[in-house]
Amino acid sequence: MTSNTRVVVIGAGLAGVRLARRLGELGTPVTLIGEEEHRPYNRVLLAEVLAGRYSPEVIALPAPAELTRARVTGIDRAERTVECADGSKIAYDTLVLATGSNPVLPPLRGLFTPDHVLPEGVHAFRTMDDCLGLSKAVRPGVKAVVIGGGLLGVSAARALARRGAQVVLAQQGERLMERQLDPSASKLVQRHLKDLGVEIHTECRVRDVRCVGGAVRSVEMHDGYALDADLVVLSCGVHPRVGLAQIAGLEVRKGIVVDDELRTSDPHIRAIGDCVQHDGEVYGLAAPALEQAEVLAELLSGRTSARYSGTRALTRLTLTGHDAPLGSFDLAAFGETEARPGDDVVQLADATRGTYRKVVVRDDRLVGGVLVGELGTVGALARAWEGAEPLPANGAPLLHLLTNDGGS
Repeated sequence: MTSNTRVVVIGAGLAGVRLARRLGELGTPVTLIGEEEHRPYNRVLLAEVLAGRYSPEVIALPAPAELTRARVTGIDRAERTVECADGSKIAYDTLVLATGSNPVLPPLRGLFTPDHVLPEGVHAFRTMDDCLGLSKAVRPGVKAVVIGGGLLGVSAARALARRGAQVVLAQQGERLMERQLDPSASKLVQRHLKDLGVEIHTECRVRDVRCVGGAVRSVEMHDGYALDADLVVLSCGVHPRVGLAQIAGLEVRKGIVVDDELRTSDPHIRAIGDCVQHDGEVYGLAAPALEQAEVLAELLSGRTSARYSGTRALTRLTLTGHDAPLGSFDLAAFGETEARPGDDVVQLADATRGTYRKVVVRDDRLVGGVLVGELGTVGALARAWEGAEPLPANGAPLLHLLTNDGGS
């Protein structure tokens, strides 16, 4: 690409900021458009802000110099301009959509006011504004119900408990973090939250949000059981933010469809991050978003051999706090944590220390694993998994990977 090529990136999250910074380092000018008033930040660490461990400034991203604050409302593909809510237009030669994802708002009765806004006390947990609103509302003794027991729900429940709230976590599935963890690991997460005072209900469907005077007062379960609530946190997952792409007529399935060069159905528009579907996969995780940003920076700076072939993503969660009865609590999961018939499984558990390690081997290759408690071995295990190389036949190196934790 020539030095005067106009690259415009919509979205100032992890993916957009990383791309803009890398393009700047590689000598390609870029205009980054972000609609949030806050300085770009690391969304992964919002729970730590809610917990009071970090201030918003600590999780701020080192943004590039040229950041345009605007809400993009449309894309004119023929004119190659983006249209902003204030009526302004920004021209591009290459446009990059890094629009991220939106929280899933469950179809609950009473969830919205007649003006289609969330009632007082009901919060999504996706943006810095969500986080600051929750931080302002939470106080010791407040009754908080977290709906959703995935990664975000667990993080939110732990953060609220650390702030002194009386927390109930309602999970529709059989166990916590069921997408990432096997049953044994889920039990350890549940034990940790209970030790923090969190009340947990699994296989529990929320039916209604009950409000008085426009403010939430309780949530009702499908069986009629009601939970008092001053705060309700919606942690029911996310879905790709694809509205701009759809309006512009780009190919959208689960996410914005891209090829190995992160090109959409329009050759002048690329896409990266949570909004993207590549080779049938929508990741919704930080590591793939950052890897896509790195590949696209190489491509847009003239390194035409760069390609994105997918990411083998590892999920990691650290629940910290000196006031927690169990101290810090770490977990990591990668690949397939549930074995298929014929797979080999190696497990090590220490109930006293609250640690658990498990790997799944298929056809002499490491296909997944989960570690809870002590993560000294996670780096070596993840490298063996990412490399997808056959493991030595005697199995000793695998046992060494599970147990060699650097002295922990």
